[in-house]
Amino acid sequence: MRSTSVATALAVVFSSAALSVVAAGTASAAATTVTNIGGFVVDGPLQRVFVGDAANGRILASDYNGTLVNSDTGFDGVSDLALSDDGTTLYAALPGVHQVLALDPATLAVKTSYNIPTNTGPRHLAFAGGKAWFSYGDQWDGDIGSIDPAVDPAGGADPVAMAQFPTEGTSVGIWGQGLLDTDPTRPGLLAVGETGISTDSMAVLDVSDGTAKVTAWYDGDYTLNSGISDIDLVPGADQVLVNGTDRDAWAGGKFSMAGSYPAAWGADISATGLVAQFNAGKVAVYRPDTIRPLRTYAVGTTTDYATGNLRWAPDSSRIFALAPNGGSFTLKVLTQPTLNVPTLTVNAPSSAPRAKKLTVTGKLSATVPLPAGVKLSVTRTDVESPSGKTLPAVTVKADGTYSFTDTPPAGGTVTYKVTYAGDADHATATASDKVTVSRAGTSLSLNNNGKLYNYGADVKFTAHLGTTYKNRSVKIYADPFGGDKPKKLIKTGKVDSHGNIAAWVDMTRDTAVSAVFDGDARYAPKTAKATAYARVKISTAVSKHYKIAKIGSTSYYWFHKNTDPIITTTMTYYPGREQRFDLQVYYQGTWYSSDSEYFAVSSNGKSAVQLGAPGESGIRARVRSVYVNGSSGDSVNSTTYGGWKYLYFSN
Repeated sequence: MRSTSVATALAVVFSSAALSVVAAGTASAAATTVTNIGGFVVDGPLQRVFVGDAANGRILASDYNGTLVNSDTGFDGVSDLALSDDGTTLYAALPGVHQVLALDPATLAVKTSYNIPTNTGPRHLAFAGGKAWFSYGDQWDGDIGSIDPAVDPAGGADPVAMAQFPTEGTSVGIWGQGLLDTDPTRPGLLAVGETGISTDSMAVLDVSDGTAKVTAWYDGDYTLNSGISDIDLVPGADQVLVNGTDRDAWAGGKFSMAGSYPAAWGADISATGLVAQFNAGKVAVYRPDTIRPLRTYAVGTTTDYATGNLRWAPDSSRIFALAPNGGSFTLKVLTQPTLNVPTLTVNAPSSAPRAKKLTVTGKLSATVPLPAGVKLSVTRTDVESPSGKTLPAVTVKADGTYSFTDTPPAGGTVTYKVTYAGDADHATATASDKVTVSRAGTSLSLNNNGKLYNYGADVKFTAHLGTTYKNRSVKIYADPFGGDKPKKLIKTGKVDSHGNIAAWVDMTRDTAVSAVFDGDARYAPKTAKATAYARVKISTAVSKHYKIAKIGSTSYYWFHKNTDPIITTTMTYYPGREQRFDLQVYYQGTWYSSDSEYFAVSSNGKSAVQLGAPGESGIRARVRSVYVNGSSGDSVNSTTYGGWKYLYFSN
């Protein structure tokens, strides 16, 4: 059941009008979008991606395709998220109310609330050594605490421990609310990056037994880094990656510079050591200790900045990126991140005479070395071989270049398509180029373009073909709007002595009609297109009235003031379709509109809406149902307005 208030201008007439939907609809796929990133974690077993929306107090869950599958609200100011090692608990930090929540990842239901005794946090979260660790403090004073989920507070013990950053081996604590990171390959380690006024200190702590001990410590003097905005433990190496760029190694309790990647705004590291960087609207993937990207992806805009907006899937099969776009961040899924994408070029002459030899050249290159003796497949497509003819394979030279010759047998457009099949380290690559062999043009037309028809009208589409050489055949296709009905050949044959051929279309949807002449040896192919539009069928029934009578010249359905009318709309069905329900109330000579609302149309084409009774007499209202192209859940028909139904409420 859903309800909505009538607009303020109508409150004097309908003090509490309510609409409730009876028919259920199918929800459309939604993107995962947040205003401010308040945590970002990936659950491998559930194949879920969790994102905190700090600005709107939400936690959102998407599937591995980036589609929103669940969300919950009430998490005001959520600042970070973390998953337990077994994936059964999702932790959320709420610094505004000084709590850490333990949630069920499958439902986002709160299992346990932990009160954190501080006025400055918790801010960042990580799970290591069987505990949930959190940072807190201000720019002058920071620390970390832990939550032991095995401790039951009902037994009198406190699962929350404060002031856990070890002073032994560090001489001082940390400034600010430290960044935290863990390594799934070494679950007992916890990295801490300082964010306060002295923004260069960092530590690696051993928390494998539940107590933090210093493994390595750096008391920042800006020798290694120029401030820390991101820190990641590097799997398989005693290193941290700072700000997605600098690799700092530790040994004997101290840090030293070990190398760097190109400058970045932030990064994340896969369990296999691959580094994904975000910088200037791009995500670049690097193999460990390299400076040439394995592959790159374009995401977001180049002017928006945010750290912590990349996460690897635990199995390294994909990267999840919160792509910035004008003040918000939308989850994008980047696939095949471990394969280098080669660059393949094809260069053919722009024009050539038919039946004469021509030469095609090109180059195959990659940032990851290619195997020696790579072969490329070649296909030629022309009017005589519309499905393509396979030509001899060509071998790439040591410098990456290649060339081959061919004699095109037919006129028109000849396309040479060259393909590299890929290998264990490289994705496939395909490129093509076209050669034009001149042919005469002909004319082809199609009527009814832009016309609008009532639902179910039978419409005749006539194609007219001009002069050709031998081929006088034309195909006519109908492509109804909507992905469930593919483009269909509805007529094929030779044109008559006037050059005409016709086909009939049942206009139940907006339809793109095309006429196609395939060409011949002397005349080029030609296509003509026309798009015609179809309304939907709408009817509206009113029930629970006690009579129908006119007020003036208009017929009204009469209701007692405490009766809830039922308005049932019958509309041409389409999956996910919704009707727009318009409500207006008559007051002092003017019809006032409430906010229109959309209600689902069930598979039988029905949508029943209950209109709340006004509770007072003398009220006049009117309702109608509307299909709105693009807003009613689909775009397969043209906007259609149903007729108004007039209601009167008496004693």
